[in-house]
Amino acid sequence: MPETLSPRAILEALVAFPTVSNTTNLPLIDWVQDYLASHGIESHRHDKPGPEKKAAVFAHVGPWEEGAVVLSGHTDVVPVKGQAWDTDPFEVVEKDGLLYGRGCCDMKGFDALAIWALVEASKRPLKRPLQIALSYDEEIGCTGATPLIEAMDAVVPRGADAIIGEPSLMKAVTGHKGGTGFHVHVHGFEVHSSLVHTGVSAIMYGIKLIEWVNERNAANMARTPSDIASIFTPPWSTQSVGMIQGGTAHNITARDCTFVVEARLVPGEDIADWRADFAARAAEVEADMQAVRPETRIELTPIGPVPGLVPEEGGSAEALVRQITGDNGTHVVSYGTEAGHFQNAGYSAVICGPGSIEQAHQENEFLSVAEFNAGRVFMERLLERLS
Repeated sequence: MPETLSPRAILEALVAFPTVSNTTNLPLIDWVQDYLASHGIESHRHDKPGPEKKAAVFAHVGPWEEGAVVLSGHTDVVPVKGQAWDTDPFEVVEKDGLLYGRGCCDMKGFDALAIWALVEASKRPLKRPLQIALSYDEEIGCTGATPLIEAMDAVVPRGADAIIGEPSLMKAVTGHKGGTGFHVHVHGFEVHSSLVHTGVSAIMYGIKLIEWVNERNAANMARTPSDIASIFTPPWSTQSVGMIQGGTAHNITARDCTFVVEARLVPGEDIADWRADFAARAAEVEADMQAVRPETRIELTPIGPVPGLVPEEGGSAEALVRQITGDNGTHVVSYGTEAGHFQNAGYSAVICGPGSIEQAHQENEFLSVAEFNAGRVFMERLLERLS
């Protein structure tokens, strides 16, 4: 008989793999596939194109028909470098009712529950199928979601309701903002600061783009919120610059300035429009630079996009989660997830998972035992409904 692991044992196995986004996740994927195979479950692998050694995995149990519930999670975690952990971040350590470890909350706790539920489902006479979909590169812009969904469409029957297990305290989160942005590299021209009029300071021209961000925030804040925007905090789309570098000395015009501008857009606002507006402003600034030194330029590298999750009118995934949890509150978040990708692909999507987003990405990240147990109860009730 194959060994059937508890959700806790599966979590311990998953956390032990240091699947930071800039490293491979293949050992974890291999482990998941081997464990599912030991229980007679065929899983399918989607390898990321290119030189990076990463993959997604998905599987289907129950009737070979459309309409499955999809349990969606990601396998990558954020770095621990520079963080002061009290325990080994890649080992699950329980203290005072809390499970510490990188990814326990975001989101290997849910992944472990999903794998456990799939194995349990394979032993039952399901009337409706269950699928899992575990992606790569969520933490660097949700870039692995779309190729995973496309790979699933080519192999298994199309699912209907996607439950994205990001930490939500097991509440039904029905909307989130979209995300995009740019890595900006302003290429200036160095001269002595006493001849500033003959050079191009990358910092001083970069500030003009940063000021555009400030102006955009002020305009959005002053606008009357739409019905959808009004349910978010804050009730408008935001832009921010969180990192900036540039310059070599106080008396030299800066040759380079790099910064990252990020936008969090209310669902319904077009990410392409925001990108076009920022690029248009960058082109104006670049033209001013090149009027002084033609060889200067502004380089934009897009981030994302992460589509927003739009609250659904009569959404079936939302209804399913509410029936299981009894939660009838209105919950939306300003962070991004893969839910918008599933929704754009035609799924009904909702976010529901154990843990609090406040613990995600933090040193000494933890998931409470109570939340993990609540996640197991959720899965048991889901299996009852599918049966």
